[in-house]
Amino acid sequence: MPPSPEEDAILHTTTDHVSTITLNRPSAMNALTWDQREEVIALLATASADPDIRAVVLTATGRGFCAGADLRGGGPQAPAERVTGDVARTIRLGAQRLIAAVLDCEKPVIAAVNGTAAGLGAQLALACDLVLAAESARFIEVFARRGLVPDGGGAYLLPRLIGPHRTKELMFFGDALPAADAERIGLVNRVIPDDDLLKTAHEWATRLAQGPTRALALTKQLVNASLESDRTTAFAAEAAAQEINMTTADANEGVAAFVERRTPRYRGR
Repeated sequence: MPPSPEEDAILHTTTDHVSTITLNRPSAMNALTWDQREEVIALLATASADPDIRAVVLTATGRGFCAGADLRGGGPQAPAERVTGDVARTIRLGAQRLIAAVLDCEKPVIAAVNGTAAGLGAQLALACDLVLAAESARFIEVFARRGLVPDGGGAYLLPRLIGPHRTKELMFFGDALPAADAERIGLVNRVIPDDDLLKTAHEWATRLAQGPTRALALTKQLVNASLESDRTTAFAAEAAAQEINMTTADANEGVAAFVERRTPRYRGR
């Protein structure tokens, strides 16, 4: 269902250099409408471009983190007659753009998964740089239950996190994976008591926001590209990243603080 007129489907705050994006359609388990997706993409782009934003938290309200895409909730009108290419175009311009926006964000993105993350919602969480899951959270690659192929980059993301065999198990059966099992197989960083989830997410984000922001952005790029690079390419990218990073004020501050035996004061520049 589309959000009601009085419902603010996306909540957004910025505190202590941390941008917090909260999906806010609990009545629909935070299924993403077209408009919501576009707003999240825009907020991630803003976070990348704004030097005063140095970390991002992505979370949700209610019992669900995100139940996937809500194709009924706004957006361009579907064509009267579907022709070959329409579905692929919808995926490219929709789910894939959203996941790419998380992967390409130049600031660290922490998922605070408060409940069920299903379909595109699971991919949205797993695309984040760090994933904290409430004890009540579950991850469901629901596509096979609906007779569908996974989208939102799931078949790209999951094998890189947990390998092809575990990925196929999750995707072939579509069973709910409890948070504790997700941590055990390496899909999430930590499982947190429900009441402490947001507190922990903001503690992590604040630590990141006090770090060398450009160095973290370059580190993210290197790690994300590493599984698709041969050694020569990866080493060249690493050297180039070091060259770029040494032009930043934070790199100079970090070296000076080490020499002077004091705590560095990074400014994200």
